[in-house]
Amino acid sequence: MKAQMLEREIAANDNTTINHSDNKNKRRYWLYSPGTGASMWDEFYADGIMGLGNEEMGDLTQFASKEEMKQQMKELYGQDRTYMNIAHAAWQFANEIQPGDIIFAKKGMKIIIGYGVVESEYIFDADRETFNHIRKVNWKKEGEWPHPGQAAQKSLTEITPYTEYVEELKRIVLENNGDMDGEELDEIEETYERYTSQDFLNEVFMDRTDYERLVKILKMKKNLILQGAPGVGKTFAAKRLAYSIMNEKDSSRVNMIQFHQSYSYEDFMMGYRPVENGFKLAQGPFYRFCKKAEEDSERDYFFIIDEINRGNLSQIFGELLMLLENDKRGHELELIYRNEKFSIPKNVYVIGMMNTADRGLAMIDYALRRRFAFFHMKPGFNSEGFQQVIHNASNLKFNKLIAQIQRLNEVISEDETLGAGFEIGHSYVCFDKVVTDEDLSVVIEYELLPLLEEYWFDELEKYNEWSQKLYGVLND
Repeated sequence: MKAQMLEREIAANDNTTINHSDNKNKRRYWLYSPGTGASMWDEFYADGIMGLGNEEMGDLTQFASKEEMKQQMKELYGQDRTYMNIAHAAWQFANEIQPGDIIFAKKGMKIIIGYGVVESEYIFDADRETFNHIRKVNWKKEGEWPHPGQAAQKSLTEITPYTEYVEELKRIVLENNGDMDGEELDEIEETYERYTSQDFLNEVFMDRTDYERLVKILKMKKNLILQGAPGVGKTFAAKRLAYSIMNEKDSSRVNMIQFHQSYSYEDFMMGYRPVENGFKLAQGPFYRFCKKAEEDSERDYFFIIDEINRGNLSQIFGELLMLLENDKRGHELELIYRNEKFSIPKNVYVIGMMNTADRGLAMIDYALRRRFAFFHMKPGFNSEGFQQVIHNASNLKFNKLIAQIQRLNEVISEDETLGAGFEIGHSYVCFDKVVTDEDLSVVIEYELLPLLEEYWFDELEKYNEWSQKLYGVLND
């Protein structure tokens, strides 16, 4: 019974997508050594703090970069070391750890001695003789638990991206808590930046009518594929579409993976993985995500698949093909690899992305095509959002380049061997600053022309014509 409870908790807390740029308040996980051999642990635990040495550095917020920290360390401690790891730890301690993050304290490389939740920003306590770089921590538990394998030697290591490792640490600590109904590692509610439909339109360069149609289709079908030419912002739009429906940048309810030719059902859903003494049945990201959404049925969850048509879809989805259908949500089927009934929750939405200019990829088979709605994304040069890009660029040559690209897209669209699916998207020329002629030259030479060379590899005359036209905007 305890094992089943742990399994559900781990599934509910899993998050395989780490993207701090989307949400700076996202919970992160850290492995931390309270002094050499955990010499400061008793004091730190009693005082409700975590501390870092290098007292001679003074207030760490005075340094604008890790490089400045390294240079100061060389002056203080000698020029014969790189101080790369020490400066990295100091920078993260002062600037990257956030209130709400989870800290696992370790002793040496083989023992976990406690865990807690960060409660403050960085504090430089000049009154402390040692370890005067501190943060307040609500230490939840102390004890001694065997570390799975050998821990990193560094005093501070972010372990957030290593999801299986994080879950194993959670499992070890929770199994030894005794009372499974007591405090949990993820008990603190996180707050997220608000994100509205207008924020979507400002960033994605789509008109409101198309956006509202897109939301309606997704909510009705539950499965959607964004298809379009390279550079129209399909991947960028997918995550922000989810945020706009949630009305907040809650990245814990969004998971993104990418299909490829070797991707399988075992990678996606469940399968056996080699371990030290044989093979172990491991849960895939879609299984874990569905279990997490099942525990939170009142809120929407979004599973995003980049390059969806690069994989063998029938093989990857297996028995999930039926469960994907809108009217089959909540229905149960028995899984291939174990005696368990599984269903895709009604609050899970699947968004795929497909590049229409990828000549070498197989089209989506009919069985899956029937289960997805398809939305064609077009270049957004005429959208209100892109007009702001033009304004920010403040460069007349940039305006002329956009006009040439739009004319080029008309030619591509009318080309019998290409068509609208090969048009050039706006993301190739998205700038959020004043644009220089050098910026334009780089875009033309290293992005646009290689694309046209691929399109017209057997029509050199047409390629040369448009090469001259694009470079021509720089000579006006």
